Amino acid sequence: MSIDLTNAGWVKSSYSQSGGECVEWAPSEVGSLGAVPVRDSKDPHGPALTFSPDGFAAFVAGVKAGEFGDV
Repeated sequence: MSIDLTNAGWVKSSYSQSGGECVEWAPSEVGSLGAVPVRDSKDPHGPALTFSPDGFAAFVAGVKAGEFGDV
């Protein structure tokens, strides 16, 4: 299934302020998709991945808790 995210409202992660490895997500699309779209901000025309809201929330909690080291 292909999802058109051309006009999605992408938001850069607050952890990406240093200009390094950047991740963006499209919170405006979560309600309509029932999933969280995520992409690499350095490749905005590249693929986007979708995650369940619970899975994305667990990932964000893990990042905040330092489970993945320095990000």
